[in-house]
Amino acid sequence: MPDLTHPRLPDWLPPAVRLYLDHTEDGCSFRALAKREGRHASTIMRQVRRYENRRDDPLLDEALTAFSRMFEATRANPARKDTPPMSAPLRHAQPTVDDQALDREGRRILRRLAEPGAVMAIAPEMEKAVVLREFPDGRNMRTGVLDRAVAQAFTLKDWIACRKAGRVSTYEITAIGRAALKRMIDDEDRRRHGMAEAPASFADQHRTWGERSVVEDGVRRRVRYNLAESPIGVLGRRRDKDGKPFLEAELVEAGERLREDFELAQMGPRVAQNWDRFLTGADRGGMQADSGLAEGPSQARTRVAAALRDLGPGLGDVALRCCCFLEGLEIAEKRLGWAARSGKIVLRIALQRLRRHYDETYGRSGPLIG
Repeated sequence: MPDLTHPRLPDWLPPAVRLYLDHTEDGCSFRALAKREGRHASTIMRQVRRYENRRDDPLLDEALTAFSRMFEATRANPARKDTPPMSAPLRHAQPTVDDQALDREGRRILRRLAEPGAVMAIAPEMEKAVVLREFPDGRNMRTGVLDRAVAQAFTLKDWIACRKAGRVSTYEITAIGRAALKRMIDDEDRRRHGMAEAPASFADQHRTWGERSVVEDGVRRRVRYNLAESPIGVLGRRRDKDGKPFLEAELVEAGERLREDFELAQMGPRVAQNWDRFLTGADRGGMQADSGLAEGPSQARTRVAAALRDLGPGLGDVALRCCCFLEGLEIAEKRLGWAARSGKIVLRIALQRLRRHYDETYGRSGPLIG
């Protein structure tokens, strides 16, 4: 049976704000909320108190006050769950913003706020907020205008933070806001190219894409890869049918240790080292050959070469490609001529052998990088 005393809250409202309203307006205790959410009571308490401590933010205070009036209005008239009292002043009007409008305004305004020297300004009597950008020569330019309700939604979602409260309050974009902007831009690009994948949009905000030059069959091409994470990091989060991680932490650590040495070995004026001689598959073009001696740290090169020699053909191939060249498993399988979905098993065996190599050669605490 629906709760006729609970107002209809917007879908975009963060869960922490809902917990705050349930505690302050409905009177739910921390323990009751923790039992309902399946979390510890101290976690709920920290989230609630965090918003209570932020009530000195004018826009946040206005938004929470508006939702409090919605609760009061609903209790007075349960049949109208989405209408605030008519006596509410303008600055406490309900932030009536739907998901599409918030996404559209987020892309437009957060882009402007992400520019150097940009802030959002708003005063109590203003129905709209403005985005101002200060240039190095002292000039100020208005680059955007948004409704007060949208600005309130931005603060509730932690996209902006109050830099200075006063007669005219100023706000700046937060790290959460920058991540949300990146996700929105990626979603827009995927929709434009017909590749909308909702789960990937949240992962992309934590990715840092880079390019690497490789040579295949005598032809140079650019490979796009994630600088922030290697393929073994992804496999380290996946679980098998028994719920256990497919790659144990020590295996991921061994792969990352090989990658650290590999990156360190390529430092210096000549960064393209002759690692392709360790590849035994049909495609030997992972890196361009180098006719001279590398100028990077010799100890790191020695450690990488020793590890690959110990792994041998096949195991060394997949370790070098996935851990060092940051190739995905499907690409590595194709270039090595292996059957589909076989690379995952071979990579796991390679990392187990690599872990044993490091333990037997350097011990659990080594080698020291550099």
